[in-house]
Amino acid sequence: MHHEDKKFKVGVLGATGTVGQRFISLLAEHPYFVIHALGASQRSAGKKYPQAATWKQVKPIPSAVREMVVLECKPEHFAECSVVFSGLDADVAGDIEAAFRAAELSVFSNAKNFRRDPNVPLIVPLINTSHLGMIPQQQSLHAPPLKKGFIVTNANCSTTAFVVPLAALEKAFGPIESCIITTMQAISGAGYPGLPSLDILDNVVPYISGEEEKIEWETLKILGGISEDDGVKAFDMHSRHPLRISASCNRVPVIEGHTETVSVRFARRPPPSPQQVREALVAFTSDAYALGCPSAPRHTVFVHEEPDRPQPRLDRDFQNGAGVCVGRVRQCRVLDIKFVAMANNVAIGAATSSIINAEFAVLKGLITP
Repeated sequence: MHHEDKKFKVGVLGATGTVGQRFISLLAEHPYFVIHALGASQRSAGKKYPQAATWKQVKPIPSAVREMVVLECKPEHFAECSVVFSGLDADVAGDIEAAFRAAELSVFSNAKNFRRDPNVPLIVPLINTSHLGMIPQQQSLHAPPLKKGFIVTNANCSTTAFVVPLAALEKAFGPIESCIITTMQAISGAGYPGLPSLDILDNVVPYISGEEEKIEWETLKILGGISEDDGVKAFDMHSRHPLRISASCNRVPVIEGHTETVSVRFARRPPPSPQQVREALVAFTSDAYALGCPSAPRHTVFVHEEPDRPQPRLDRDFQNGAGVCVGRVRQCRVLDIKFVAMANNVAIGAATSSIINAEFAVLKGLITP
């Protein structure tokens, strides 16, 4: 099959929210995903999309959705969709996504609800698309077993930014045994309206509920492999080489783009030099790009040579926000190597990841029009 000739109807759940809006902006220009249905809460259902959404993107509302009426998030309204993208809030995502999966729909979710499920892949599409191999088991263990329905999640936006360079380094130099990470996270990560201006302007908030735990846990699932025992597959949580992670998360007055300072210690002695690390990051290419996913960035990790980059305002829209930017790769006097990572939290940190995951699934034949 030549996928360019085929169009895939897609639905967006949570279509009025921050992530839903980003899904719509990206999908409106997609070569083979066509927006077919929009879902949101009862409050928005029945309204035309522009009346239902408080649009906060820099591009205007795409003409493709201007006349669309928002529907309730019920599977029957999305029956014709090959793919359903979920930008739902976590407080409602669990039940809705489960219902869509049970109705034989392919759900690519940005919500956290199923990330810890032992049969649901947690995929950052630039590094661990092989975890899609868990889908057949997820389908067979469902009651009743599923033919087409499944759920794939992508990671927390702050996890995504540094786990991509970590994966590149593990591929080149073997296991990382410890990692200390401090985040400076953009306010868009909190959705709209986000934090009150009096809380964030002229301020740094050194706490984001649940975030440090998510980083420390999700990284193990993403960077780990899949083990098999008596025909049953399981995520090994990086257990063959225990990885300790210490995360400190901060909210800063930046609109888009999470900046993170990272220090790593390799199991291998002596560890690689900063120059070897730079070269390994530059050389790293994602399977998604190699396979031809249209949204995958050419540079999975872009390494800046300037001493003061990456910066969110300057670098968050490079490659449509689909890659990770790294700079200041240097020796760490406590661990081995330290660097700064920056990723667009609403692009590769959210909607773009779900879209590339779905593209990869299409190109692998897991989804048919």
